[in-house]
Amino acid sequence: MSTATASWRRVLTAARPERAGTVTAVVGLGVEVLGIRAAVGDRVRIATASGRRVEAEVVAVEGATSHCMPLAPLTGITAGSAVHHVGAAALVPTGSALLGRVLDGLGRPIDDRGPLVAAQRVALGNDAPSVLGRRRIDSQLGLGVRVLDTMTPVGVGQRLGLFAGSGVGKSSLLSMIARGSTADVTVIALVGERGREVREFLEDDLGPEGLARSVVVVATSDQPAMARLRSAFLATRIAEAFRDDGREVVLMMDSLTRVAMAQREIGLSAGEPPATRGYPPSTFSVLAALLERAGTGPAGSITGLYTVLVDGDDHNEPIADAARGILDGHVVLDRGLAVRGHFPAVDVLGSVSRVVGKVTTPDQRQRAVTLRSVLAARRQANDLIDIGAYTRGANPLVDAALVHQRAIDAFLTQSIDEHSTTDESWRQLTALTETFGGLNA
Repeated sequence: MSTATASWRRVLTAARPERAGTVTAVVGLGVEVLGIRAAVGDRVRIATASGRRVEAEVVAVEGATSHCMPLAPLTGITAGSAVHHVGAAALVPTGSALLGRVLDGLGRPIDDRGPLVAAQRVALGNDAPSVLGRRRIDSQLGLGVRVLDTMTPVGVGQRLGLFAGSGVGKSSLLSMIARGSTADVTVIALVGERGREVREFLEDDLGPEGLARSVVVVATSDQPAMARLRSAFLATRIAEAFRDDGREVVLMMDSLTRVAMAQREIGLSAGEPPATRGYPPSTFSVLAALLERAGTGPAGSITGLYTVLVDGDDHNEPIADAARGILDGHVVLDRGLAVRGHFPAVDVLGSVSRVVGKVTTPDQRQRAVTLRSVLAARRQANDLIDIGAYTRGANPLVDAALVHQRAIDAFLTQSIDEHSTTDESWRQLTALTETFGGLNA
């Protein structure tokens, strides 16, 4: 571009009429603005009485009124506050310069390591890969966790949900995967997380080794709903940029439920009617749009791992039910196992990977089915065993579960600092099932 052309563009930009309006109402978490002709997704800047400027995003338009959701606290905004149109959605940073960095929901570094140098900037919005342009999932991605790598194998480009109530070990399991997966890059989104736990997760759970090949996006629970929602799309966009460069990416989001809650706040503030358990219809559309952006592309891939915080341990509540219908598999974490110190607290019988037939061999699947059969038989006979009414020899599967209980538990459990390669995990499963005798035939 010539110097003259650049100068003309600056002149034209400076001469462009400025779109301005005023705040007519502050209702709930949103702001109503009159006088700005804006589209959904555009940014505006609101001037407060104290001189503070608050950025907001247009989420709905009704006649001449734009419904905006601030990206910062509403403090100081009053009816009559001046509003200026900023433009379309802001560009977000991507690229290798982000590795090892911690960003907020707007893409700004918060790790006191200075500005993002040499980071590329792209639009936040993006389309999901073409349904016919996606490569098929045909290889396993090692996560470094035995029970997941063998009982619910994850394929490169799969989207998997981790379903659990609060305090069952979701974050700790994610940290194990971040350190132990065989992916090139890990992008972690902490959406609606407690502020106290962020530093603990970074320093204790993730550690320097995990952070070095990760990008972490944080939007704590006290931040506005718009910032929490945007953090999920920001993390996804960063992962997409790595995928477009041909890399294998693991995108971990904790949690998808808090993304839905943020959209519920936005939708209700914009005037949407509440539907299932107070969630407006847009919530489920946003979830589908977000989750479909993960997966394989023509070159690289995004393997998505999304935690779902089930309400009251009800795995059929609306968000859990909707997520199960979109994702390619689900892992259930059981509170009963967690309180017994069984970590990771994976309920093997309640967990399913929908691509297991594409990423494992017939022998591997048979080994996994054998262990599942033993666990299922043990669960079915629990009542008889507890009251001492079970007779040895009545069921070979139950006998195997009782005789080899310690070995089974040792295989299914793993300390948070222990790493197990995929090949090693399959070898251990083979050795375990061979001790069951003829059950493998």
